[in-house]
Amino acid sequence: MDSKQFRVLIYHCFLMKKNTVQAQQWLKKCYGDSAPSKTTICRWYAEFKLGRTDTEDAERSGRPNEVVTSETIKKVRQIVFENRKLKLREIADTLKISYGSVYAILHQHLFMRKLLSKWVPRLLTVDQKRQRVVDSERCLELFRRNKPDFLRRYVTMDETWIHHYTPESKRSSAEWTAVGEKRPKRPKTQMWAGKVMASVFWDTHGVLYIDYLEKGKTINSEHYIGQLMRLKKEIGEKRLQMKKKKVLFHQDNAPCHKSLATMAKLHELGFELLPHPPYSPDLAPSDYYLFADLKKILQGKRFYSNEEVIAETNAYFEAKDKSFYKKGIQMLEKRWTDCVALEGNYVDE
Repeated sequence: MDSKQFRVLIYHCFLMKKNTVQAQQWLKKCYGDSAPSKTTICRWYAEFKLGRTDTEDAERSGRPNEVVTSETIKKVRQIVFENRKLKLREIADTLKISYGSVYAILHQHLFMRKLLSKWVPRLLTVDQKRQRVVDSERCLELFRRNKPDFLRRYVTMDETWIHHYTPESKRSSAEWTAVGEKRPKRPKTQMWAGKVMASVFWDTHGVLYIDYLEKGKTINSEHYIGQLMRLKKEIGEKRLQMKKKKVLFHQDNAPCHKSLATMAKLHELGFELLPHPPYSPDLAPSDYYLFADLKKILQGKRFYSNEEVIAETNAYFEAKDKSFYKKGIQMLEKRWTDCVALEGNYVDE
């Protein structure tokens, strides 16, 4: 049924002395989702109470539909592409057309919508995007050449700060509520000043070891070289299958990781370094997988000492099955592939 026929039925309900609720229930029962809304029924009831008896739409003021022409659509497209942050009212004032016409052009003709900006680690330059593609292609070639060997030799690491208290995110604090219940409340809180930096070295089998550093101390080349030496020892003790294999080591581009002294030590230890482009946490398993899951688990938990933080973090990693770690590293293939397909832009979560 069209809107005119529904208006006749609304008028019939009005003459039958039904109230708006009864009218809506009857129309909904008979016509389901196509029935008019409660707002429409109330508006026409108000008209009928004022003495109106016809159900024809009154003529509307304003400019006719010929405003929405191919020329106007072209002008709106040009204005939006020049400044994507313009408001509908600003576009309407510029072209001297109605707000509704601009809305119709953008949504019904140009099929555009206004979205909030998405957070990214960095606005990448053309050269940085190109480097991400080159490195991803090199890694994919190595991965696909011998996948079992790659996963067997692969070892990665990264650092993250673990705070004594990390507030719950807005999404994680959501609760189911019944009709009539008030919205849940949560106080505005900040991360506590107390924190510990965890340097996690891991592979497809699990965590090889974690080095903890207290607040106020920093990781320099000397400290990092000490970590690498311990890593070599842990691999020899915990990964016997790696005795005759060359470690395929994946790290980011932090200054202490890329210093001349560190590079010399990696060569001395016999590690093969996997290429990793700058500003690319989306291509680092620790960032997009391991730490993301850890931080989610720690949200809302409160610790009163570094020892408590360390104990909780160790317990988290120990509870994870081997398949958890393998899955995070296997995801690299898809992320490298997506990076190449996106021409170096960041890979969506």
